[in-house]
Amino acid sequence: MHIEMIDLIIICFYFLLIFFVGFWISKKSSQNIQSYFLGNKSFSWWMLGFSNSSGMFDVSGAAWMIAMIFIYGVNMYWQQWAWPIWNQIVLMMFLSIWLRKSNVLTGAEWISFRFGNDKGAKYSHLITVVFAVLVCVSFIAYLTVGIGIFAQSILGWNLSQTIMGVTISSNKMYAIIIICLTSIYSIKGGMYSVVATEIIQYFIMIVCCILITYFAVKMVPIQKIYAFFPDGWLDLNIQSKITLNWNNKWDNINKIIDDSGFRSFGFVFSIMALKGIWASIAGPLPSYDMQRILSTKSPKEAAKMNAFTMLVLYFPLYLLVASMLILSIYYFTIPDMTLNGTPNLSALLGMVIDKLPIGLKGLIIAGMLAAFMSTFSAFVNSGPAYIVNDIYKKYINPNASNKKLIKMSYFYSFILILMGVCIGIFAKNVESMFEIITGGLYAGFVIPNALKWIWWRLNGWGYFAGMVCGTLLSILSIIFWKQISNNQHLVMSFPINLFFCLLTSIIVSILTKPTDINVSKHFYKITNCWGFWKPISDEIKKTDLNFKPNQNFLLDMFNVLIGIIWQMSLILMPIYFVLRKFNSAFLFLAIFILISIILKFTWYNKLQK
Repeated sequence: MHIEMIDLIIICFYFLLIFFVGFWISKKSSQNIQSYFLGNKSFSWWMLGFSNSSGMFDVSGAAWMIAMIFIYGVNMYWQQWAWPIWNQIVLMMFLSIWLRKSNVLTGAEWISFRFGNDKGAKYSHLITVVFAVLVCVSFIAYLTVGIGIFAQSILGWNLSQTIMGVTISSNKMYAIIIICLTSIYSIKGGMYSVVATEIIQYFIMIVCCILITYFAVKMVPIQKIYAFFPDGWLDLNIQSKITLNWNNKWDNINKIIDDSGFRSFGFVFSIMALKGIWASIAGPLPSYDMQRILSTKSPKEAAKMNAFTMLVLYFPLYLLVASMLILSIYYFTIPDMTLNGTPNLSALLGMVIDKLPIGLKGLIIAGMLAAFMSTFSAFVNSGPAYIVNDIYKKYINPNASNKKLIKMSYFYSFILILMGVCIGIFAKNVESMFEIITGGLYAGFVIPNALKWIWWRLNGWGYFAGMVCGTLLSILSIIFWKQISNNQHLVMSFPINLFFCLLTSIIVSILTKPTDINVSKHFYKITNCWGFWKPISDEIKKTDLNFKPNQNFLLDMFNVLIGIIWQMSLILMPIYFVLRKFNSAFLFLAIFILISIILKFTWYNKLQK
């Protein structure tokens, strides 16, 4: 890629701005670990909403979404239920309120709030810390792969090196350099620097999305796009079988769809919906999303923060995804977009940017770097909190001074970054890291973390056993089932893993002593979550006649249901606008407005009471 001086000036100015703001505000984080990891819970909900959306706006994720919409068309929306994308809706409606009421520093500390400090609770606490560290390291590795591919496609210089007999490819060297630069202010500034720089990065990305959408709509004759894709690519529907046929256009995509397991879509969709329900009730992973919730001023602000995140994230993100897609089709032939005969869509971001005008090119590169840096810094801030607060402070040095704890935060941030980068260097591609996170780590998290909210009898031992069982089964399915059924194991194995994990958590909880009744009463009285809590509720009423158990289950489920449609309209509306299917775009705009009015009465007004 040829970069003009004006583009380099824009990129350099961006780096200087981020470093200046990051270091200027970093002094606020040096008071104690509460200020370092949660910013003293002083941020407004809208600030954390911008920060949270910026952290979700990553280069690797954008490349993956471009690939999904390219292969599956508009129906790629349903594939995202496997994550599930609508866990933000569940957080918005009720779960972030429950979580924030705990008033803890980390997800592991929350486990002590839920199960107490008996032996089973300590094992649950420990495995949550281990899980949080694995999530942090895995996502850093995932981001390392994505930013390396992007930077290599932009700059093109060969930076490959052989160090101690290990050859590091050029794209991984780019990743290492960018990560080193980002780590400096991320480690130094803690949550204050992360939030401040992410808000700046968000608005840079918004400008990029608007400009690249304008450029795409202006440059690309849409009929060429329609002619490129097979029949049904523009249609949103749920069918028992995906009927897209790429014959005579790109035969290998048919094989990709077959190998993914999504060809038999009706069955797969039901499994994804099942997984989505459990995963959403389980709550956020112990990472930056949870840290944002715990950083809000109050439970109500936590709910508003999640709603605002979706409002400011999805529309510009999917404008960018759809625009980059049509630009890639307009500028490049099929051989350009292939690697060994298969789609090489991860590199398309850089290829498309190379076609942009001078000035706009530099701004877009800065925006893409901002997307990476905001996501990366969010994980760097979340992971070390579990080691410092839940291991070092709790077990190793309970009397450590604030200054010592901050220094340990710096140290463990560096260690986790180093581990993630090392894994990312040896990862094959973005998709392999995404598979490990969604198929292994996330699947093992789901059942025990859903039960902890809805079933009073789950104890520390049951939670620990469920986490171990779920994670091991998910990893085994990745290792062994893939040899039999290609990638279909990610979908097909979930019901089996869910059943055994659920069975393990229930049996172990029943065979061991229940959580101390006073711990359960304290937890339930504060959070007041709905579910199977009658024995605990009855105990509380003996001493507190005014206590009223949560009766909002049906209202919350109604809000979640229409909220999913509301979120879907935010995603599909910009895609249809870019593809110039205006009837569909305005239909989803009308749906968005109508549901927003309904939620004003069924969710927002009740939240204000």
